Amino acid sequence: MSKQVYNFGAGPAILPIPVMKQIQEEFLDYKGMGVSVIEISHRSKEFEAVLDRCDELIREISNLPDDYSILYTHGGARMQFSAIPMNLLPLKPAHKAVYSETGNFSKQANVEAARYGNIEVASSGEDCNYSKLPPLNRDMVSDDASYAYITSNNTIYGTQYKSYPQLGDIPLVVDATSDIFSRPVDFTGLGIMFASLQKNLGPAGTALVLIRKDLIGYAMELTPSLLDYSVYDKSHSLANTNNTFAIYTTCLVMEWLKNEGGLETMAVKNQMKADTLYQVIDSTDFYNGIAAREDRSLMNVSWTLPNEDLTQRFLAEALENGLYALKGHRAAGGIRASIYNAMPMAGCKLLADFMQEFERTNG
Repeated sequence: MSKQVYNFGAGPAILPIPVMKQIQEEFLDYKGMGVSVIEISHRSKEFEAVLDRCDELIREISNLPDDYSILYTHGGARMQFSAIPMNLLPLKPAHKAVYSETGNFSKQANVEAARYGNIEVASSGEDCNYSKLPPLNRDMVSDDASYAYITSNNTIYGTQYKSYPQLGDIPLVVDATSDIFSRPVDFTGLGIMFASLQKNLGPAGTALVLIRKDLIGYAMELTPSLLDYSVYDKSHSLANTNNTFAIYTTCLVMEWLKNEGGLETMAVKNQMKADTLYQVIDSTDFYNGIAAREDRSLMNVSWTLPNEDLTQRFLAEALENGLYALKGHRAAGGIRASIYNAMPMAGCKLLADFMQEFERTNG
């Protein structure tokens, strides 16, 4: 690289530099085979070893209980918006589920789920433009619901659950696309945790689904085979040719996470990175944080400037200083710094210093 550039894009997002270097080194000659990793068969012993190692690392790093299956599914998180109701609504005769609407993606998820059953929106943050997380508790979920659904971290508005709602006997489904493996998680009460790879795990186009085994095998008859969790579970996610490169990359990211000290260490680093930016935002009236302080995300820090002209100037000058992809989502505007696991503290420190200098010269 001619200069250091820090990628603050929301996704596809930054990957760890050691992972990228290993991919580069192995790309033309994987394990001395003389062929690329993207060329080898998904049914070869070499790729089966990658898949097994990825499973092993996911279980070890996340402390995933034995009664959960690990699935690598097609289509990213958006495909799960359909797969989840198709697989879980038949758990109870009412074909009912409860959604908490915390932002754009949870809203899209409940709209999609409504195609297949009875969807109740138990709570919504729409009245405050999703700047706060609405409540969700067991009293808000009817006994005949097959599951309840949340998005753990909202990339657009920058809110995040500090802990998950405890709903007793109702399985909780969590879209953890933008904060999976960024901190330790208690799997108590979780039916499914799923995530697209492109923020904290690897390339876009594939999703990781961690599902409690007793929830597998209830798919609607109309469910396409490649949306049926039992098909993935029985075939070790190899019912057809999966995205082998994405799984290989995820395996390398998991190795990197382990070498970094695991999720406890990563949680401390992520808190420090976020604090570096929030301290600048909170120290002035020039920057205005979008998310309520009690619900702030450690993955996506969002804020606005006094006017649009200053916002555009900020983005242009930031790019000149090696700070890439800071434009906020069109639904929220302003600035968004996505600081996933792979973003080093140096990137956050450089951004914080730039913010202070920009205010000095433009405030």
